[in-house]
Amino acid sequence: MEAKDSGIRINKYMSDVGICSRREADRLVEAGLVRIDGVPATVGSRVLPGQKVTVKGQEAPEGGKKDKVVLAFHKPKGVECTSDRTNPDNIIDYIGYDKRIYTVGRLDKNSSGLILLTNDGELANEISKAGAFHEKEYLVRVDKPITDEFVEKMSSGVPILDRITAPCRVQKLSDQLFRIVLIQGLNRQIRRMCEYFDYKVVALKRVRVMNILLGDLQRGAYREVTPKEMEELRRLLGLRDAKANAAAPRREQKPNEGSNKVRTGVYHAPSKPIRPKK
Repeated sequence: MEAKDSGIRINKYMSDVGICSRREADRLVEAGLVRIDGVPATVGSRVLPGQKVTVKGQEAPEGGKKDKVVLAFHKPKGVECTSDRTNPDNIIDYIGYDKRIYTVGRLDKNSSGLILLTNDGELANEISKAGAFHEKEYLVRVDKPITDEFVEKMSSGVPILDRITAPCRVQKLSDQLFRIVLIQGLNRQIRRMCEYFDYKVVALKRVRVMNILLGDLQRGAYREVTPKEMEELRRLLGLRDAKANAAAPRREQKPNEGSNKVRTGVYHAPSKPIRPKK
């Protein structure tokens, strides 16, 4: 634990007061757009009680207790997952929520489906943490018939971005539609995987992030994540308080019933997170 008089790191401060994620905060600091009491901040700068933080010339809210919110939003194609209000397609203005929120991770402009938004920096950081193997599920339509070979090879790992993707679950749903569950968040990962096998993605929709489901949420609409969903989400992330953890041992992710065994070309609803082979 940090001493109270040592302040709080600038990226955590900006995340905690709902300005942006820690990663985005670091980018803003590096770009010279963040000041503490008028002095340009650097990565690692700390904010002490009573100090004023400005971002792009606008005063940031003071740190302290705030109401936490987590939204599930059905992002339409064309909306960008950015907090940059100068971008006419930014997701923040599209939603028009009355509290400062930001996206948890990204969903590219040409994709649709579930994206979470929050002002809870700790939660956002844990969900987005690299190497945590949190599942995200997608429905993907491609431009030509899906073969058994395509399903098998997509499941086993694909060489993109100078690496081999982790094993994943793939299920053919119809001639040109498949379901895929990933534990990675590489840039345009599904599109790049398909392109490697000479398939073009026609439509891509995310339908699940961990235990949060898109369900029948209408395109362009959002809802607050329910207390029950939040309890399960925090449990999966290991964010329960000490008393709760002592009372109930942590279980692994189980959004649906089914076998966890990875079988080439077959989708199984997981009882544990998929982990890449070493």
